Amino acid sequence: MNGAQHILEAFHRHQITTVFGYPGGCIMPLYDALVDDVGVEHVLCRHEQACALAADGYARASGRLGVCIATSGPGATNLITGVANAHRDSVPLLVITGQVPAPLIGTDAFQETDVLGMTLGIVKHSYLVEDANALPGILEDAINLAQSGRPGPVWIDIPKDLLLAEVQTRAPARPPRPEPACPDIREALALLRDARRPLLYSGGGVSLAHAEASFRAFAEASGLPGVTTLKGIGNAGKHNPDDLGMLGMHGSRAANRAVDECDLLLVIGARLDDRATGRLDGFAANARLIHIDADAAEIGKLRPADVALRGDLNAILGAFTEALRQTPLAIEPWRKQCREWRTTGGFATADNEEPHAPITGPAFVRQLSRIAPDDTLIACDVGQHQMWVAQHYRFDHPRHHLTSGGLGTMGFGLPAAIGAQFADRQATVINVSGDGSFMMNAQELATIRRYQLPVKLIILDNQCLGMVRQQQELFYNNRESQIDLDDNPDFVAMARAFDIPALHIERTDQIRRGIETILAYRGPMLLHVAIAREDNVWPIVKPGASNREMIDQPRRTTNASKEQVA
Repeated sequence: MNGAQHILEAFHRHQITTVFGYPGGCIMPLYDALVDDVGVEHVLCRHEQACALAADGYARASGRLGVCIATSGPGATNLITGVANAHRDSVPLLVITGQVPAPLIGTDAFQETDVLGMTLGIVKHSYLVEDANALPGILEDAINLAQSGRPGPVWIDIPKDLLLAEVQTRAPARPPRPEPACPDIREALALLRDARRPLLYSGGGVSLAHAEASFRAFAEASGLPGVTTLKGIGNAGKHNPDDLGMLGMHGSRAANRAVDECDLLLVIGARLDDRATGRLDGFAANARLIHIDADAAEIGKLRPADVALRGDLNAILGAFTEALRQTPLAIEPWRKQCREWRTTGGFATADNEEPHAPITGPAFVRQLSRIAPDDTLIACDVGQHQMWVAQHYRFDHPRHHLTSGGLGTMGFGLPAAIGAQFADRQATVINVSGDGSFMMNAQELATIRRYQLPVKLIILDNQCLGMVRQQQELFYNNRESQIDLDDNPDFVAMARAFDIPALHIERTDQIRRGIETILAYRGPMLLHVAIAREDNVWPIVKPGASNREMIDQPRRTTNASKEQVA
């Protein structure tokens, strides 16, 4: 077999059945091998960035390895944003690119780029294959590395002549991974038992470790009130009365207050990101900290831990759960206080009952959450709509919420929804986007049409870059700069040009009918939702400020009260 055929053999050996790619000159030998292959479905996206983001969405939704393929030069450079997105959110990705033939490397040959050098900061590891006989071993190492420990992308750059070369070696046999040992939890357990106001703070590491069931068993046994990061939404399920929601810049007042007043913070699978903590010296200032994570690099990186537990989350949470079932925690007054804060300081919005009132983002998302099935997958883009979904959609599982966390990649949602739909062709998958984000990868409507994917597309259109406009309004003296999108295309006509049916709504009384219509339709469908340009995401913490300094929505003055003031 040649190098390209060895790649397909590795795919079969590791049950990789779906890959996302775009062909070109230096990767052509692999595409030639795909012609004779049975068992690997290649999905042709319309831009390499979308290939990487679709592979990312596939991995997030399924918990399996995502794979993307491109050629050298611009093919590889177009992948970079999507791969960086996966790296920041620890998504397992295998990236394969063609490179110019080995004798031409370093000569500035046509479509030659230094992929190894460019990608070192956005991958777990990057390979440039220099010997065809090394390829089987590199493939085996890369596939295992992407999924082990803290997951992430691994990139293999392969010269075209090595894809064509005959390979004499086979993939080396790897010993089975040893069962992870559980670290000693006694010191952490003692801290937990001594605390009177302990708080659970969980992030995306829970689902990365496939520890959702272990986490919920621990949450139930401990009775701890909890807050989540953006990527941790859904960890506790939608019916947990002790879940205070998301913390941080756009977190709930209840969540941020609980963090401020707790005396022990138990961090599980989270990295104390600046959007979650605000100004670090004011974050949980009176609390001791237990940090549990698979990656030693995250422990103590931003704040020293009183007790650090590195290892497999399933094993660690299982040990805590067993101990707490035998001797429960005595924290009922604190638990009661947090439930009161949840009632008074959660994400509030008035569902406007005036039928002809304009649609607001929060009201729309709340209706969507009530109507959509519990197992719906929501793939968000980045912006105000992303925060409204995080605040107001009630997720029952973290894998139902696909969102770009660490990198904040506009254009993520549409290709991620495509990847999620390939992960489960029967699932209900909805892309919630803004008008700005949607235009970043709108060409992927062609991918939806080609494969007749039943993805539902929702565009919350305020004809501007809403999150940028909001920050300019609040923190830059309302000096708007380059945020107007009032020359957007007709999104309904645009969808129909791709043979995708579409609807437009603009009034409150149209929300339910619009949502029910797209969910009932068997194929892809787009719902264009006009919302007010001036709507903001509330509450908000000014960048660099403490989470104590939350800014709430100003009270609107009625015409009657204006007359009284006059």
